[in-house]
Amino acid sequence: MALTLAACGGDVAALGALLERHRPGMRAVALSLLGPGPDTEDVLQDAALVALRRIGDVRDPAATGAWLRMVVRNSARTLLRERGRTEPVAEVPLPPSASTPESVLDRHVMRDWVWAAVESLSPTLRLPVVLRYFTVGLTPYQRIAEVCGIPVGTVRSRLHQARAALTAALRTAADGAYEDTRRRTEESWTEAYETLAAAERGEFARVAADRWAPGLSVFGGGLRLGGTPLLLAGMDGDLSAGVRQRPAHVTAGRSLVVWEMDLLNPPDDPGHCPPGVAWIMTLTGGRVDRLSLYHAPRPSMESPVPHL
Repeated sequence: MALTLAACGGDVAALGALLERHRPGMRAVALSLLGPGPDTEDVLQDAALVALRRIGDVRDPAATGAWLRMVVRNSARTLLRERGRTEPVAEVPLPPSASTPESVLDRHVMRDWVWAAVESLSPTLRLPVVLRYFTVGLTPYQRIAEVCGIPVGTVRSRLHQARAALTAALRTAADGAYEDTRRRTEESWTEAYETLAAAERGEFARVAADRWAPGLSVFGGGLRLGGTPLLLAGMDGDLSAGVRQRPAHVTAGRSLVVWEMDLLNPPDDPGHCPPGVAWIMTLTGGRVDRLSLYHAPRPSMESPVPHL
């Protein structure tokens, strides 16, 4: 019980010890659903990251083991569904929570450790992890593959490597003093609103010059589409057509920021743009030097169009 209470209070070492104590039971659940193999290891690593975000959901410390086994069970069933396989046992939902992963992190001291661990990953591993665990609409493997411009199998491989690195860091209880994630995220929300407001005032070019690197590269589907002129033209075109953007979710690290935007079409042209777009921004020296745009699929699942 003491370990659970300490973990809920943000003690990373306690959470690592808690996971080690319950690892045999968690592994048994994974093996019963997936059998031996790499899938089992992936699910155990995935469960460790879920525990990082949601250990505060455990109300009864005595039920921690059962909760962790349920996390493993749900992760295994999600993997089975995403791979098109079937398994007959009914779904057992996680305890209800209106919190997003980011808001849970805001309530726990360990949020800074998590972000420090994520930032330690290589760029090729960091982006899939952030999309999978810290965004709202970009979590499926297929969407991650489209954003990164890589096959789904490569997404799985990179997430496997990243989860292994993060759970290894958890087991060693790496901690320290890190930049305040909440402050960084709040500042990014403000920047998103200010950027869109400036665009509507005709000042998008000034914002781009002030905040983004001169050699900014714009990508879509993993392919380089152009630079700042393309971005300015796209924004101007959408605004002229009556399209507006509204921030829906913000994920902000030191080197990677994701703005998920709702796209609001004009009443006389409701199908002009897809329902949403994600701005996935890589920062160097505090300035955006790479921007990848990902458009949420239309209800008809037709191909995305090159709007902002």
